[in-house]
Amino acid sequence: MTTTGTVRMLLGALLATALLAGCRTEEVPERGAIDAPPGAPEPVWAAPLETAVREIDGDMPGDFGVYVRRLGEDAGTLDRAGDRRWYLSSTVKVPVAIAVLERVDAGELSLDRELVLAESDFVDGAGDMLAQEPGTGFSIAALLEKSLRDSDSTATDMLIRLLGEDALNRRIAEWSGGGFGPITTILQVRYDAYGALHPGVADLPNTALLRLRNAEAGEPRLAALARELGVPRAALDADDLESVFGAYYETGRNAATLEGFATVLEKLVTGRLLSPASTGLLLDHMRAISTGGARIQAGLPAGVDFAQKTGTQLARACNVGVLDPGRGAEGATLVLACAEDFDDLGQAERAFRALGGALAEVALAAPAG
Repeated sequence: MTTTGTVRMLLGALLATALLAGCRTEEVPERGAIDAPPGAPEPVWAAPLETAVREIDGDMPGDFGVYVRRLGEDAGTLDRAGDRRWYLSSTVKVPVAIAVLERVDAGELSLDRELVLAESDFVDGAGDMLAQEPGTGFSIAALLEKSLRDSDSTATDMLIRLLGEDALNRRIAEWSGGGFGPITTILQVRYDAYGALHPGVADLPNTALLRLRNAEAGEPRLAALARELGVPRAALDADDLESVFGAYYETGRNAATLEGFATVLEKLVTGRLLSPASTGLLLDHMRAISTGGARIQAGLPAGVDFAQKTGTQLARACNVGVLDPGRGAEGATLVLACAEDFDDLGQAERAFRALGGALAEVALAAPAG
């Protein structure tokens, strides 16, 4: 079979899956809903993929949510995520980038404009911004690349600071039609999570929270937080780190329904949000991310066009993206998936990888576009 035939076969299957890490703020309705456009038959790929994803979910400790929407011929959706919101972690960097590029398209911003790194911008995470000197200037173009390709949270927070959280959330609500909880800076996630343990957290500088990354996740990190606050460990209202972040996930911040996120991705790849140049720039960054090799992509055949973004936090992992995004409304497939409450990240990554493999295995040849 030709590479093109393999890709199209995959797309037919890849239409049926998605993983996003989420927060459990409401009861999960019955899953496995399959839908098609009015008057169209049920998409042939959906039922076998639903069966495969159900088995993957059953094998993974915790919970696994998947939403897949295929555009074009054999269009339809598979929803194994329900109408609850899932914690998004770093996948929020996609709507942040869209909001920035929307203002570039409107002539309100230039990709060449420089933002100055402040010490207050530093937040733990991947990428190289933590090694840079405060006072250094970075173009918006460079920050977008770092945020999307390297998942650099410091670069992301600089862009959110430029946009303003309120303005960002208004735009996301407009694109999605609802389904998203409030989106904040990555640094604010840390303040909100740890702030529930002691009122003194609000007065800590971001550099104090940054130092917590030097302590192992779990009890050593809570002990380190107590030292930063200058209080005994017993003064922190927490039994363990898992309960700290579990309570934060319940707030619904930085979370969304996978259907709502899929609506944003559909508008992106069908040219309803950004100019062709900005759409192409964003998708190229998503194709080149440095964090996706162990997830859905690991189960797909080599050469499949997959523009994606991952996200990871304690007991949460996500992978969202678009298969064959260049086909747009004629055949792109939106894939969103979340894993939560697993025992270790390797379990979630195996589920993501199995999802990619299931997409390939159960896919039927996509109609020629």
